[in-house]
Amino acid sequence: MDIYEEIVKLRQEGRRGAVATIVNVRGSIPSFETAKMLVRDDGSIAGTIGGGCVEAEIWQAAREVMESEKPRSLSFNLNQNPKYDTGLVCGGTLDIFVEPILPQALLYIFGAGHVSVNLYRVARGADFDVTVIDDREAFASRQRFPDAKEVIAEDFEQALSRITPTENSYIVIVTRGHRDDMRVLRWAVQTRARYVGMIGSKRKTITIFRELVKEGLAPELFDRVHAPVGLDIGAITPEEIAVAITAELIAVRRHAERALPHMSWFKNHSTTEPGPADDIVDVREND
Repeated sequence: MDIYEEIVKLRQEGRRGAVATIVNVRGSIPSFETAKMLVRDDGSIAGTIGGGCVEAEIWQAAREVMESEKPRSLSFNLNQNPKYDTGLVCGGTLDIFVEPILPQALLYIFGAGHVSVNLYRVARGADFDVTVIDDREAFASRQRFPDAKEVIAEDFEQALSRITPTENSYIVIVTRGHRDDMRVLRWAVQTRARYVGMIGSKRKTITIFRELVKEGLAPELFDRVHAPVGLDIGAITPEEIAVAITAELIAVRRHAERALPHMSWFKNHSTTEPGPADDIVDVREND
């Protein structure tokens, strides 16, 4: 079985895994340097690094690496630890590097105006597969988004009915108006998407949240919404906003502290009127 083919297959299926590689050997061990073992998200294994207790510990470490999405290095001294003496080893030490195998990050951009075009360009450079959705064929076109994974030009409600975001999905809502923003947000907060971000000032965002709560959506659904969208870097132009949004997407993907949603306090302040300071400029598509 080819480990590399299995890794490609795993990613294509949108699944997770972890690869353990023997990176250093001193003395005699029941395997060889560069030996690899793939642990899939269902616990199944491809390849081997020698069997025995070491492999069992690596299997557990691989599960933890999948969860944290961060690599780990482990060292084993087979000479000094009696639990590794299974009759299969000659003694020695080895270092093993365990790295996560993650599915391709999928970015769904709702809206195909100026901000969207720039976000598509920057996000693709950061290794996101981008799908663009807009109800205007003149905007949602291959000419404007030539390398997008998919370009969908149809009514938002129709498009939403056939999109199923996973934990590897990121949703950015930058349509041309608040009505469409609300339609998409209503759907987005009820998906499994890893990230949901919406353009708009705090005042407009709170207004939309309140309307959706009145419809019956639970306030806690909005705790994970990033709005105003993007890291606060003082961005003004569509190009700058695209950089701010992509930076936030990366922060979420890499579990950075700055990835916390801006509006997680909404359910505790849902009855408080926003003040003048919250009515910041709403950078909207001028199309």
